[in-house]
Amino acid sequence: MKSRLQPDIHGAGLTLRPWLPSDRATVVAAYADPGIRQWHARSMTNEEATDWIAHWPGRWRAESGAGWAILDEGKVAGQISLRRLNLPLGLGEVSYWVLPAARGRRIAPRALVTVSTWAFETLGLHRIEVAHSTVNQPSCRVATTAGFALEGTKRAEMRHADGWHDMHLHAKLSTDP
Repeated sequence: MKSRLQPDIHGAGLTLRPWLPSDRATVVAAYADPGIRQWHARSMTNEEATDWIAHWPGRWRAESGAGWAILDEGKVAGQISLRRLNLPLGLGEVSYWVLPAARGRRIAPRALVTVSTWAFETLGLHRIEVAHSTVNQPSCRVATTAGFALEGTKRAEMRHADGWHDMHLHAKLSTDP
């Protein structure tokens, strides 16, 4: 990556920008939401949210990941991240969530298209993956709407609060339409 500072990304009517310390309360509220906590298996204190926000610039500099706040009409509506990034292999894995007040506006699929297009064009990735619990139908719709093909199921791959879950694996290649 050429820049030591993680860039803003614009597309599909959204702005993806690096997390700011002033976003701490939003992050705490997000991880208090049962719908987010169910799939991300955690809650956050103020201190944990401060640390979570502070770790992203180091991951960007280390070329191991990047996290953005999704802004819709100037307000934080969710998050999207390249939570696993391997530039030499041209591989990334994306995670996302949307705040309850912003759901139903196709924010997650628009953000996924925006970040994946940018990652293919700017970072030179070849493959981007999305993994989600097989019972998380909204996440499945996000991935397929954004053009990520369902490739298979990883058995008992992720532990959530209610136990081990099979995970769908979706992927998009830089050569896909």
